[in-house]
Amino acid sequence: MTTENAGAATARSGNDLPPVRFDTKIAVLLREDLEPWQRLNVTAFLVSGIGSELPEVIGEPYADADGTPYLPMFRQPVLVFEGTKETLKAAHTRALSRALPRSAFTSDLFSTGNDRDNRAAVRAVPTDQLDLVGLAVYGPRNAVDKVLKGSRMHP
Repeated sequence: MTTENAGAATARSGNDLPPVRFDTKIAVLLREDLEPWQRLNVTAFLVSGIGSELPEVIGEPYADADGTPYLPMFRQPVLVFEGTKETLKAAHTRALSRALPRSAFTSDLFSTGNDRDNRAAVRAVPTDQLDLVGLAVYGPRNAVDKVLKGSRMHP
């Protein structure tokens, strides 16, 4: 949600709260050659890692007007980017050098079917040889922006 959208949402809700601005960023970088179903699958897996390890990124539970409860979600937008295989590798290196919280998805995970096999597939490959197809990072906006250098917003 952009600042303008946040302001519009505030105006529609009828309250006078100021727009919410974030000093942090949640971003997903996808390899540009993925099929549409792969992009969705990789994004879902990657952000689950961010949400499960960083409770501060999760907002409050939701409820509709009838009081039906819904699970809490991220408290801020998740921005999705794309880039070449080389861009992804460079971003991974920068995320590691900055010690940013991150989750990674390799091409090997498309042929596994469960968490145990996923972890084994990643564990079997040295860091510099991972065939990354996706990376999620979280941290200060400027640090995440530097990690994503060379990528572009997902269309």
